[in-house]
Amino acid sequence: MSIESIEQQFLDSAETKRMAATLMAPHIDAAVERMVAALTSGNKILACGNGGSAADAQHFAAELVGRFERERPGLAAIALTTDSSILTAIGNDYDFSVVFSKQVEALGQPGDILLALSTSGNSANVIAAIHAAHQRDMSVVALTGKGGGKIATVLDEFDIDLCVPSDRTARIQEVHLLTLHCLCDGIDEALLGEA
Repeated sequence: MSIESIEQQFLDSAETKRMAATLMAPHIDAAVERMVAALTSGNKILACGNGGSAADAQHFAAELVGRFERERPGLAAIALTTDSSILTAIGNDYDFSVVFSKQVEALGQPGDILLALSTSGNSANVIAAIHAAHQRDMSVVALTGKGGGKIATVLDEFDIDLCVPSDRTARIQEVHLLTLHCLCDGIDEALLGEA
């Protein structure tokens, strides 16, 4: 890889983030409000995704349960991607397409939020989790890209789609991570005041 190619990666990432800032900021703000309302009402956030999105779900849960940049009590968040026994049992006994929805059915309560991550917007098991969340009277905050994919068609008027304006998986994942940090920062600011 050439120096020019490396520099172009940085420039492409910056440009995608610039476009996303304009398009996504109001929706991120709405997601923060929704999450703060749920957390301060004794509800929790369940997060799921595959591959890099699984890692992002875990990252987000860790930032809420532990801390982000400031000290505060832990906040209720669970990554549905972390229990290998649950994932393999459900995948083996049922099908991999229900590894998240079965957990939402078991753990989700009315007023909880499902944070659903999919760079393509087409992950079948994430879509199944969204359906399960709706059946449990939960709202959904979806992090997608590529126009939102099939997820955009299953969200209802109470859900929030944080769709990155890109078709490149790497760029979408980069903005997803930044968006998760914005959510964490916004939650902390709402609970603790401005830093």
